Amino acid sequence: MRLTIRHQTSYHFETPVKYGLQQVRKTPKSSHQQSVLFWRTHVTGGRRELGFEDEHMNTVELISYAREARNLVLVSEGEVELTANDGILGRHRGVAPLWLYQQVTARTRAGEGVRGILRDTPEADPLDRLHVLAGIIRDRVAFRVGASEPDWGAEEAIAKGQGVCQDHTHIFLSCARELGYPARYVSGYLMLNDRTAQEAMHAWAEAHVAGLGWVGFDVSNGISPDTRYVRVATGRDYAEAAPVSGTRIGGTGETLSVAIDVVQQ
Repeated sequence: MRLTIRHQTSYHFETPVKYGLQQVRKTPKSSHQQSVLFWRTHVTGGRRELGFEDEHMNTVELISYAREARNLVLVSEGEVELTANDGILGRHRGVAPLWLYQQVTARTRAGEGVRGILRDTPEADPLDRLHVLAGIIRDRVAFRVGASEPDWGAEEAIAKGQGVCQDHTHIFLSCARELGYPARYVSGYLMLNDRTAQEAMHAWAEAHVAGLGWVGFDVSNGISPDTRYVRVATGRDYAEAAPVSGTRIGGTGETLSVAIDVVQQ
């Protein structure tokens, strides 16, 4: 399957930005049954300073604001070709060791909520157990758009009993690591069946299973990723795979809008 993607992020400020830098992770990875045919980034109100590959093999672009800018528009677009893999990505690659993905982060720290989910997760073949785990999380924490706060971790979402794909993913990572599996957060694009326009990227998890390698789990949709899913960035949690992060001086009264289109060719 070939997908065309356009991702626009627009900032408007009531007062000018004196200085600012953004780290942008919107470029898909060419690996694991996924080929980026072309990709480009256009910046208005700033400029692309450089690009590099981080420890998770994410493509990161460093964007600076123009002096006294009141508007910054980032447009990332391209085409990606995907082949079916039943959610199995295979062996681990890159410089980051597998044990890195067993490390606990602030968002994936296990508490009573995670331990309660694990008590209800029966012993089984590793792959079957992880699929059952994903189902229990989905049943326990209802998916509701706008239900969570950006800084929530796994325990907050479990306590509230609701969240979004980011929360489902953090809960799965926390549980999988408690069970001894390396697990990582994935940020990417998803072609929806009912519309092409979206307001946010999607998130899902990957766990490393002996004999299979990395396997994907989309808890929110109850499936393993297929050819509608485009992997962009990975990390130990959202913070390391965020589409945009950065800092600035000035630029008060921020208004942010995001427009994403994912279309099958």
